[in-house]
Amino acid sequence: MEKFRSVLDLHLKHHSALGYGLVTLLTAGGERVFSAAVFQCPCSATWNLPYGLVFLLVPALALFLLGYVLNARTWRLLTGCCARGARSRSCGAALRDAVVCAQLSAAAAPLTWVSVALLGGAFYECAATGTGPLARRLCRGRDPTCEAQLPLAPCGLAQASDAQALLKELKAQSQVLGWILIAVVIIFLLIFTSVSQCLSPVSFLQLKFWKIYLEQEQQILKTQATEHATELAKENIKCFFEGSHPKEHNTPTIKDWQQISSVYTFNPKEQYYSMLHKYVNRKEKSHSIRSNEGDTVIPVLGFVDTPGMNITPELCPY
Repeated sequence: MEKFRSVLDLHLKHHSALGYGLVTLLTAGGERVFSAAVFQCPCSATWNLPYGLVFLLVPALALFLLGYVLNARTWRLLTGCCARGARSRSCGAALRDAVVCAQLSAAAAPLTWVSVALLGGAFYECAATGTGPLARRLCRGRDPTCEAQLPLAPCGLAQASDAQALLKELKAQSQVLGWILIAVVIIFLLIFTSVSQCLSPVSFLQLKFWKIYLEQEQQILKTQATEHATELAKENIKCFFEGSHPKEHNTPTIKDWQQISSVYTFNPKEQYYSMLHKYVNRKEKSHSIRSNEGDTVIPVLGFVDTPGMNITPELCPY
């Protein structure tokens, strides 16, 4: 049991890193399966380029869009945005939403796909051999039949010896581009993370406390919501069968739910750890908390809107 709890604690502390690692491994494995079992270069001067680019870029685009679909902050922005009450939003709120969209982590899987595909070289080789200008440049000063035979090289059907030699050169180019892409992504992530941490409005230990607070808030919110929903359902069912009027239940209004469901913004004048925290501490009940003056989107505080912290209390008794 102690070993199980140790593994569970490790997962809870590093669930984001483990999630990105799992996505990366699955994407890399999927690319290898596609490359070995599905991809078959047509070895045609007409089809090599579009066929290779489709396998190189279209799955990356699909993974990029899927990353947005699976990100909770996307649905925080989109849910109810076309309702009547959302039409009067200010330019500042729209700008903050655009900043949040730019910060959504949807590029890990597509960049992994492109990087692994370039390291394998099959997609790039097929696309490059069907590119007329590139073929002419590579075959300059070589066998006269090189340019015509180059599209057949990925299938091993090229009779010109120069074509097969150029295929190795194309694979080398693909792998170099793959390593360059990996290096650029790592450098960018390092710079972005360093700058985000440097610009953090709170200290390192306060960030840890903040995450602990969010875990507890989500646990208690889920428990209380379950109890409230159960009581309301029981009362409604009881009244249905007995033909009586239900007791009054104090349930949050649509406006209340909308306010605590909006994307978190940080205000240095008022320090709140979540939109729920900000809502219960508002000065007036009619006061909106969604677009106050001075609210900003801080990249390092993006975890506030990220679910997945709902730890089962029975498994982690403290």
